Amino acid sequence: METLMSFLVGILITIGTYLVLTKSLLRIILGTSIIGHGVHLLILTMGGLKSGGPPLLEDVSYTDALPQALILTAIVINFAVTGLFLVLAYRSYKVLGTDDMDQLRGTEDE
Repeated sequence: METLMSFLVGILITIGTYLVLTKSLLRIILGTSIIGHGVHLLILTMGGLKSGGPPLLEDVSYTDALPQALILTAIVINFAVTGLFLVLAYRSYKVLGTDDMDQLRGTEDE
């Protein structure tokens, strides 16, 4: 199961990296979000994919809740940051009229 999750993490980070290297601001934002989800899966996989019960009963093996709590917090932060970036991208598109990174940097005339 860890091997399958490792391939999925690799695919997500590859797609995210491809999107970050494009010129469109919207694709860059989506790429950072996808990379964030890949990192979440990586942390969850490194925490161990064990089956077990909640840590309430003493005779049953239980799963570690710390990686799940970290992932839940990271998901909320990732959604907030993505929302903020989308609002900033929308505002810059309304003011400047473009989402092309070369035009936003202003290096086309130099």
